[in-house]
Amino acid sequence: MLMQREHATLLVVDVQEKLAPAVHDADGLMARLQWLVDAVRDTGVPVVFSEQYPKGLGHTVPALRDAAPTARTVEKQHFSCVAGDCLPDSLMQRDQVIVCGMETHVCVLQTVIDLLDEDKEVYVVSDAVSSRREADHLAGLARMRDAGAQLVTREMVLFELLHQAGTDEFKAASKRYLVGEQPA
Repeated sequence: MLMQREHATLLVVDVQEKLAPAVHDADGLMARLQWLVDAVRDTGVPVVFSEQYPKGLGHTVPALRDAAPTARTVEKQHFSCVAGDCLPDSLMQRDQVIVCGMETHVCVLQTVIDLLDEDKEVYVVSDAVSSRREADHLAGLARMRDAGAQLVTREMVLFELLHQAGTDEFKAASKRYLVGEQPA
C-alpha cells in the first residue's frame, strides 16, 4: 500500500511550545517536521494539528502553524486523538493517515493504535517523531510497527505523494526538498 494524496491526511501530534524543547534532538526534530509539513502542504494533502492540554503545554510551535495556516487545530485531553474524539470528519473520512509529532511512546503511539483499530492505513514518519528519551522513542516505534503501522521516512512520504518524476511538480519539489543541505 502506497500513500496517495487523495486518500491521505497528515496528522501532526502535539508539537507544542512547552514540550518541544524537552524531546530528544529537539532542534533536529523541528527542522525535519518543518520540512515534512512544507512538503506535504505543497502536494495538497490536508494537515491537522493536535494539541494536548494547550493551557498547560502551550500551542503548536508557531513555525509549523505558519507553514500550514489553513490547517485545522484540535484540542484534546486524552493521549490518543481518537479516544479524545477530536479529529475532524475530513480526516476520519480518508483511508490513510500520515502521523508525526510527539511523544512517540505516548500520544503518537496511542493515536496510531486507535487509528489502526478504526481500520485506517497508518504511516508513522519515523524521522519526524520523538520522545524525551531515545529508549522510549525506539520502543514506541517498535510497538507501532508490530501493531501494523507502516514506518516511513520523510522522503518516502514525498516520493509516494508525488508518484512520478518528470512533472513540473516533481521538479519544483526536487529543487526545494532534495537538493542541497537538508535536515538530517
